[in-house]
Amino acid sequence: MSKRDYYEVLGVSRAASEAELKSAYRKLAMKWHPDRNSGDQTSEARFKEINEAYDVLKDDQKRAAYDRFGHAAFEQGGGAGPGFGADFASTFSDIFDDLFGMGGRRARGTGRERGADLRYNMEISLADAYTGKTAQVRIPTAVVCETCSGSGAKAGSKPKTCATCGGHGKIRHAQGFFTLERTCPACQGRGQVIEDPCKSCGGSGRTTRERTLSVNVPPGVEDGTRIRLSGEGEAGLRGGPPGDLYIFLSLAPHPFFQRDGSDLHCRVPISLVTAALGGGFEVPTIDGGKTRVKVPEGTQSGRRFRLQGKGMPVLRSREVGDMYVQVVVETPQNLTKRQRELLQEFEKQSSQDTHPESAGFFSRVKEFFDGLGSRTGTS
Repeated sequence: MSKRDYYEVLGVSRAASEAELKSAYRKLAMKWHPDRNSGDQTSEARFKEINEAYDVLKDDQKRAAYDRFGHAAFEQGGGAGPGFGADFASTFSDIFDDLFGMGGRRARGTGRERGADLRYNMEISLADAYTGKTAQVRIPTAVVCETCSGSGAKAGSKPKTCATCGGHGKIRHAQGFFTLERTCPACQGRGQVIEDPCKSCGGSGRTTRERTLSVNVPPGVEDGTRIRLSGEGEAGLRGGPPGDLYIFLSLAPHPFFQRDGSDLHCRVPISLVTAALGGGFEVPTIDGGKTRVKVPEGTQSGRRFRLQGKGMPVLRSREVGDMYVQVVVETPQNLTKRQRELLQEFEKQSSQDTHPESAGFFSRVKEFFDGLGSRTGTS
């Protein structure tokens, strides 16, 4: 059976760039890899076909020969066709990283490792979340060693290329169909060795020190908001790039307000007289001011009053939430004899008009029990 065109195998045009070839190869190799299609002989054959096509087209000389003579260029000893050379091992290692999550954060062959990300928990008040603030935080972290400028080598010396792996950080080993790689045991994958380490940092290129950083907290942040400070994390090993610092915000409980998104809620007790006759009271607002709430005559316990625009700002927006005041009618306690007499006199004068809700409720209760009695034949 004749071989398929290599460009057709990879699904690219004949004018495809090196990057397009590599991208197409990686996607197809991940899709048809035998470990993802266990026991499927069709997938194994497809995988071999993809590797053969890429091994030819990624090499400029082989590609030029293929473009001119087709598959005949690699027949009769006309060149190395479907082999797996050293360059393929490097690319195939990248595929393994994508498939199985084996990719590290180390820059290959440089000995430089990215620093770890750091987390800092900060508690702020609800008032600070309303206005925003600039806070100073002190964080103990690894910083670049000033003595060796992060190289890890003693002043006047430099790290040397690892003789075992030639600076690649990995050692390749051919085993049957695959060319496998493992971390170089001599340099632990860094590609470099330090024969004369810096005494200040022990060759790591960093030391531990407490840093003071300024954190800008914008108005409207909520509990759990995360602020990222790029490059303010732990310094990398041997001059590697630093990690990031993540500030996780939590809001301290407020003595008066409860927050729900951009809205604020509060409960205010009022007297029985105020609820019955009407009146008003003043409440504080989150901006440090105060506002008056008017209570109409006959207000029931649990009624909410909305104060528009008195809530929290919406993060990265000009919108502002509302404030809701819920009144709770307080039942009088520790009454004097005279107060009891007055309430009893008021009760005698009460009617369905003064207590319409309770009158209506007990009327429905009576109808309910009357209905039960008629169904059971009792009076």
